[in-house]
Amino acid sequence: MKEPLEKVAGDLAFGIPSLISILEDVAIMSDMGLNSYRFSISWPRILPGGNISGGVNKEGIKYYNNIINELISNGIQPFVTLFHWDSPQALEDLYGGFLNSRIVEDFRDYAEVCFQEFGDRVKNWITFNEPWSYSVGGYGSGILAPGRCSLWVDTNCLGGDSAKEPYIVAHNQLLAHAATVTIYRKKFQEAQKGKIGITLVSNWMIPYSNSKADKESAARGLDFMYGWFMDPITSGEYPLIMRRLVGDRLPNFTREQSAILKGSFDFVGVNYYTARFTQNIPISNNFVNKSYNADQFVNQTVERNGIIIGPKAASSWLYVYPKGIRDLLVYTKKTYNNPIIYITENGVDEKNDEKLSLEEALKDDFRIRFYQQHLSYVHRAIQEGVDVRGYFAWSLLDNFEWMDGYSVRFGINYVDYKNGLKRYPKSSSLWFRGFLKG
Repeated sequence: MKEPLEKVAGDLAFGIPSLISILEDVAIMSDMGLNSYRFSISWPRILPGGNISGGVNKEGIKYYNNIINELISNGIQPFVTLFHWDSPQALEDLYGGFLNSRIVEDFRDYAEVCFQEFGDRVKNWITFNEPWSYSVGGYGSGILAPGRCSLWVDTNCLGGDSAKEPYIVAHNQLLAHAATVTIYRKKFQEAQKGKIGITLVSNWMIPYSNSKADKESAARGLDFMYGWFMDPITSGEYPLIMRRLVGDRLPNFTREQSAILKGSFDFVGVNYYTARFTQNIPISNNFVNKSYNADQFVNQTVERNGIIIGPKAASSWLYVYPKGIRDLLVYTKKTYNNPIIYITENGVDEKNDEKLSLEEALKDDFRIRFYQQHLSYVHRAIQEGVDVRGYFAWSLLDNFEWMDGYSVRFGINYVDYKNGLKRYPKSSSLWFRGFLKG
């Protein structure tokens, strides 16, 4: 029987410095009426040396036990992500991190420690958050850690090969995911009665025109961003178009690897933020600078006939297109046999304007409209038969937002960076409170 759509919101547990602030933040969640919270565990905090031989950090275990126990005592179930891009430096130095297949065994061992220590209370596990972002941002464009790319892409990159490394890193994340799901199902799932999945991100792709070529470009764009990971975990293979266009730069799965990948999830987490128009670029093998982006033969743009796809948020990549969340969900239902889905991230940001008064900074009616519109389209998708079980807003609190740092704010609760990180509810937090409490 389908479970009801859960009233959930969450973000990463970044920067929680003490048990006191854990208590404060969980109190905010409880007051809002949340029944679930998503956070990530830091691999180096559990295994400082990256693998079992380096020993387990008992203080790290205690840290996460405090979070988990406080959540549960307040009726809030934890959704725990095992990897959100913080690869242990020790393994980067030892063998190159996710560029080396040795990472698969070490990640599986790290995950097993987490299952042993927390699995009696954690009933929902996510292996990887946005492997697309980590692979492309870290190894294709170099805008995310570890900052690798071909020097012709960016001379500031710390070495790399944008034509090969994103595919290798994605391949090893998929194999690590499958190995982790296998060990969880064999050793823990029956006793702990939990579920395990993976979180993927995708833009929605809209053909620039009604031409066949532009429609095909939208399909390619989805396969290179979403199908790159959804196809292996559902069919055990990469999308056919990727195999055709990337050729031998795309790693192959062995028969055994394909078998353990196929069906390696109890649910799929979907992160949705934005959409793009897609224009076809004629496919040709006669280009010099190969890369993940070039391999698609797609021009992605946010403007068509002088009209932008939607209002621009603070982040340079985020243009608001609410209908895209429904379209992506329905596409997933039709293409991948209607899996159980949790919306694991959806949100919008504003610039951190220090000139605003606190009263002005807390007024974020644009964010309320964002959530109203997106939740409406999620509801529509459910009515169309998509099996959505829950929704997490990004994010509960303003936080350190990767390469944007503290220059943008995604939180529905304001964090005063200048005055002891004190929290204040924004208008959107009060709206969510009313929404969740009926």
